Amino acid sequence: MSSVAHAAHRPGNLPADATTFVGRRSEVAEVRRLLSDARLVTLTGVGGVGKTRLAVRIAAGMQRAFHDGVWLVDLTRLSDPSMVVQAVLETLQVHDQSSRDPLRILTDYLRDRQVLLVLDNCEHLLQACATVADALLRTAPGLRILATSRQPLNIPDEHTMPVHPLTLPEDGQTSLPGDLSAQSGAVALFVDRAVAVHHDFALTKANQSAVVGICRQLDGIPLAIELAAARLRTLTPEQILERLDDRYRLLTTGPRSAAPRHQTLQALIDWSFERLSSAEQLLWMRTSVFSGSFDLTAAEAICAGDGIKTEDVIDLVAELIDKSILVREESGRVARYRQLDIIREYGRRKLAGLGDEARTRLRHRDYYQRIAARTAVEQFGPNQVEWFGGLTLDYADLRAAMEYCLTTPGEAQNGLRMAADLLFHWVRSYYLIEGRRWLDRMLAADTTPTRARADALWSDSWLAIIQGDTAAAQVMLDEARRLGEHFDSPRILGYVALFSGFAAMYSGDSATALRRYDEARQLHLAAGNQQGLALTFIRLCMGYSFLGDSERAIAMGEECVKLSDAVGDIWCKAYALMAMGIDVWRQGDARRATVIEQESLRMNRSLDARLGIALNLEVLAWVAASVGQFQHSASLLGALQKLKRSTGAPLSGYGHLAGYHEACVNRVRDALGAEGYDAMVLQGANLNLDQAISLALREKEHHARPAPARGEAVHLTRREREIAELVAKGQSNKEIAAALVIAQRTAESHVENILVKLGFTSRAQIAAWVSAHGQAERPNR
Repeated sequence: MSSVAHAAHRPGNLPADATTFVGRRSEVAEVRRLLSDARLVTLTGVGGVGKTRLAVRIAAGMQRAFHDGVWLVDLTRLSDPSMVVQAVLETLQVHDQSSRDPLRILTDYLRDRQVLLVLDNCEHLLQACATVADALLRTAPGLRILATSRQPLNIPDEHTMPVHPLTLPEDGQTSLPGDLSAQSGAVALFVDRAVAVHHDFALTKANQSAVVGICRQLDGIPLAIELAAARLRTLTPEQILERLDDRYRLLTTGPRSAAPRHQTLQALIDWSFERLSSAEQLLWMRTSVFSGSFDLTAAEAICAGDGIKTEDVIDLVAELIDKSILVREESGRVARYRQLDIIREYGRRKLAGLGDEARTRLRHRDYYQRIAARTAVEQFGPNQVEWFGGLTLDYADLRAAMEYCLTTPGEAQNGLRMAADLLFHWVRSYYLIEGRRWLDRMLAADTTPTRARADALWSDSWLAIIQGDTAAAQVMLDEARRLGEHFDSPRILGYVALFSGFAAMYSGDSATALRRYDEARQLHLAAGNQQGLALTFIRLCMGYSFLGDSERAIAMGEECVKLSDAVGDIWCKAYALMAMGIDVWRQGDARRATVIEQESLRMNRSLDARLGIALNLEVLAWVAASVGQFQHSASLLGALQKLKRSTGAPLSGYGHLAGYHEACVNRVRDALGAEGYDAMVLQGANLNLDQAISLALREKEHHARPAPARGEAVHLTRREREIAELVAKGQSNKEIAAALVIAQRTAESHVENILVKLGFTSRAQIAAWVSAHGQAERPNR
């Protein structure tokens, strides 16, 4: 008799799968590994995430290892803690009519048996389950326990395994190359359940955007996805997505055989909420005002008071993590927390019903306004890297705070100040376009002539110039100048003069630009504004360089570096070095120019300053072309194209440098020929940001391969084609090796060869190639 058949005749009560088990390969393997060493493994996670289904799947695959069976104890409908032991006895079919203690009966029964016990849904009977599990494990060496609970049992030797939502497509993607359902567990589950209720359903280019949207809105939570898929009996995916704003009403179609709390999403979350203490419920509701992740300091500032002591917040956060209401994330040296969207929406509804929403949102606004205000201090000093990194993490809540200012009467001036305080965040990162939109909206919402408005105007003008919109910038600068004169503010007038010069230089009027820069320098000196002075030195350096006055250009750059070093700033220093590098290159010293630009690039990389990085790549491409390194230059130009698309800025507002760019492109194209140029540009465009920077710094051999020339046929061997198709299905090298019965290293070698042959840098590109070529290519042997 085979081992599988033998396992089928082992004792046990595991239910047969009524539906297909989708995904979770790595989780199944990891829990089986844990159970080989540990005697108690607890699967934790939010309700509906699939803990029970995963536990049953794992247990079914381990029946051969337990001579006396694998038994599922469903505690869902049990409410009396004293009945936990009795429930286990009934499941194991132990009939002892004596007056002995039930726990003693159970321990005696299991003492010499090999059993895997699945304790399902322990969270509402946690103490009783912990007591029983601990007693059994102490007396029954052949026993293993697999528990599911929204929080750990917290007994000795327990191993916990968080069960996360199913995988989703990456942010911003509504489609993926190859088989979308093979690359996203959430999409695969939706498709599987959709076919069950609507037999001719198929994932198509027409509906995949809606399906991905549904899965994202439901956080990849299996139960919610299954409830949504059930609606395909009456709705299309597009209609389901449109109605998910009221997801608790829509998702009410669970199977009648399921536990009541699994029949609707509302009932499921109610179940979790009702089992918390009043303080835990209150913290759940208040933390729902966070739009993104948050740290303990933010939680204490916003959620404490009126029922929660500040010193209790840390313990309450720990309780909500244990109960899967909050998810803990690592971020450098600071732990952060977040809620799944479904949990957050539920908390917000409860908070509104409690009448505490307005007060909590005001605390939220106050806290993030203080974060923005500190930015005005931290952005020119020694803590830039940490501070700007923190702004990126807090960005969803900074957005929410600014939206509050726009939609709450009397708050527009606070919004103006916030948006202006975040200026360097807008300039540094991806958020240039969005930053200008916020400033435009705030300026339109309140036209009161205040200092905050003046700062918002000159800040907005800088973003407009970077985007090449000098006409709009000039209008804003004219109003800011009038306000600066009204308030007699050298600081405001200094920035107006600086960006007026910037606009003039962009338009080609270098004489006017230098006059404005000199005016800005004097005003910032009078105001004692070191940051304004540093920014002005950068512009003076570039202005003098453009006019061919290298001595003054280098002197101004060195002044900026000196000032930046004195306060520990690297943002302004990086730009000053970039400007000095241009002038050194113009003087004919390509080697030194490269060294200077690379130093600037390293600083911009540490700040994740995308516009600064783009400028460095631009200049390094010019330098490379000028010394005959045409392929290197073309690759940098390709990487630059990709980066410009993500930042949305043409040459970062340095319009007077456009001639250098055009000359570089023409020179490189002439040297390599059209096809050679295009191939190298494509190679650069295939690099991710880290690879592009590595290429520019020549730190190591970058990993892009030359793309096949146009019209060149690419042939994979039969084995390579098999492996490419498995890659397209989302399988890892380990899974490919198992499927083809080859060594994992052999699979890795084949994947590497495929990447080389196709000129690709990622598995996603292989998947796209397989999708595009289908079965049309006949592989070689």
